[in-house]
Amino acid sequence: MIRIAIIIGSTRPGRRAVAVARWVKEAAGRHPAVKAGDATVEVVDLAEYGLPLLDEAVPAAFGQYSNEHTKRWAQTIDSFDGFVFVTPEYNRSMPAALKNAIDFLYAEWRNKAAGFVSYGVHGGTRAVEHLRLALAEVKIADVATQVSLPVFTDFTFTDPTDPTDPGVVTPGEHQEPTLFRMLDEIIAWSGALKPLRNTAASTAS
Repeated sequence: MIRIAIIIGSTRPGRRAVAVARWVKEAAGRHPAVKAGDATVEVVDLAEYGLPLLDEAVPAAFGQYSNEHTKRWAQTIDSFDGFVFVTPEYNRSMPAALKNAIDFLYAEWRNKAAGFVSYGVHGGTRAVEHLRLALAEVKIADVATQVSLPVFTDFTFTDPTDPTDPGVVTPGEHQEPTLFRMLDEIIAWSGALKPLRNTAASTAS
């Protein structure tokens, strides 16, 4: 079974990422592989881990974590085979909290697959471009298909003039099929990379 984490990449109060992640999980439940029990999806919320700015003395590549929050985060990420990163776009990039969470770990990310669901004024596409570069350095294989949710077309707001209104996710009809294609790729790549993960795990032990 392929285990996929839907990572909520924003910790900001009032973030829209929670609603987006909820939509991803609900829609993913209709994916054939998930319905058949060949894959599972689970939401992982960065806000629940309380990670400070990177405070490990030893670089993550050495795997010598000293802080309990790092060990807890590492245990969670290590348990998954692939990821869907849900990210907004902040100033043409990903949220600092997401980049910080990536930087805490190394081996736990390695030889796994990832896809992206982004949102923002421009659909969050520029955040994903930076995210792809960061994930390449920790040896995550990112798939080509991504879901982009422009706030003007894929959200509904009670008060469009209220910047604190998180809105409701109302994706266009094309978004779920796109999400399914992305999940197809994540599941296939996660399975293909499994021998590398097994080899790395046996070497580490």
